Amino acid sequence: MSSPTTKARTIKCPTCGRANKIPVAAEGAPRCGNCKSPLPWIVDADENEFAEVAEEATPLVVVDLWATWCGPCRMVSPALEQVATELAGRVKLVKVDIDRNPHLAQRFEVQAVPTLLILDKGEPVARRAGAAPAGTLRSWVEQVAAGRRDSERG
Repeated sequence: MSSPTTKARTIKCPTCGRANKIPVAAEGAPRCGNCKSPLPWIVDADENEFAEVAEEATPLVVVDLWATWCGPCRMVSPALEQVATELAGRVKLVKVDIDRNPHLAQRFEVQAVPTLLILDKGEPVARRAGAAPAGTLRSWVEQVAAGRRDSERG
């Protein structure tokens, strides 16, 4: 198995349309190699790479704990990807299939799916269960991000 730093996903730049290879784990936040716009950072993680992919990330990390059999999970996934695209450069979306990663489900005490967490420097700072529309999810993430900025100033 390859290490997280060698795995990559191709993301199409929402600004210029150029395809960019984005590593699942890296410092900072990805930018388009062509137009330099922030890119949405959307990755999958398993138990072996979660620490490097999610906990060591610099931007806020939205963790989507989901299951393949879950209808609401399939409904919320495009909304989360929309939020990650709209907040490109500010958040990283990490998707975790709880059936394939039961230790992470247990660690985060998942009792319903989807369960969404926001991690700030590896620490859970917000949590919600259930599907919601993109606008609601974006507001939730932005509120947490605003609180993060306020605490960094204070």
